[in-house]
Amino acid sequence: MMRVEAIHVRAPEDDDVQPVETVQAVTGKGLSGDRYYFADGARPGMALTLIEAGVVADVGLSPGQTRRQLTVSGTGLLDLIGKRFRVGDVECYGVEICEPCLHLQELTRPGIIKELVHRAGLNADILSDGSISIGDDIVVL
Repeated sequence: MMRVEAIHVRAPEDDDVQPVETVQAVTGKGLSGDRYYFADGARPGMALTLIEAGVVADVGLSPGQTRRQLTVSGTGLLDLIGKRFRVGDVECYGVEICEPCLHLQELTRPGIIKELVHRAGLNADILSDGSISIGDDIVVL
């Protein structure tokens, strides 16, 4: 069983991630209040990003430092690729691995890309409007 442990969004006026307890997910847009995903609408496969808390801890980062919107407990996140799942009352679809980028390395430390390759999280589409809160379970449909 996976569960939402942390939620982070980036406000339109700031590149820093901000923790929130609950966030609204909007089909075709992303997370309300999130700079890249909500303002112009999410690119396909990029409306929601998730990462396992164990991976975050393993590389010595805090959840917000990964630049992923949801940090989840449990394992098997990448098993959701090609599957529909629900986070809280929001239906999602797992699209692909969310690989680390050079910008993440610039914000953290050299070598983080190598440490996170093929385990930096999941990119997903949002298929239904609703809210996501800390403590919500992630359930495969």
